[in-house]
Amino acid sequence: MEGGHLHALRWLREKSCDWNSDTCMAAASGGHLGVLQWARLNGCIWDTSTCWAAAQQGHLEVLRWARANGCGWGPSTCWGAAKEGHLGILQWARSNGCVWTSGTCWGAARGGHLHVLQWARAQGCAWNATTCCGAAKEGHLHVLIWARQNGCPWDIRTITYAEKGGHDHVVRWARAHGL
Repeated sequence: MEGGHLHALRWLREKSCDWNSDTCMAAASGGHLGVLQWARLNGCIWDTSTCWAAAQQGHLEVLRWARANGCGWGPSTCWGAAKEGHLGILQWARSNGCVWTSGTCWGAARGGHLHVLQWARAQGCAWNATTCCGAAKEGHLHVLIWARQNGCPWDIRTITYAEKGGHDHVVRWARAHGL
């Protein structure tokens, strides 16, 4: 239902096709609030993947509606928003009680979203060596440099991920700075 074709969903349900939480997740991912509302009104189940998909794809209206109607959420919601650089959604989620983990910093670093990583850290979000790994894997040297300058731990996996990603400039920098 990521395409938002409510008529197709109705037809499938008339033919007794099964649906599950993936239906709601796909509607949320596509930003199709009307489809999500219809699915829920007609008994489709949902889970935390609905909020994750809405956050990751930048659909705040869908996320707000899902939460107002009892959809669960968790760290994956913050991670999804951070990975795709949706700072406003991350801020909204946090201000409304969504929990986060070090995965939020990892997501921001992997996505190359330094502004999101900086905000998360300023708000006390934990980080660990996976933050550096995320930046290295995708070649985001500017993020890796900032993380290291601000005390983020790292380990040999940083180089491993940079090598796997083909980011020789990151490998060279990491080796020149102690790994």
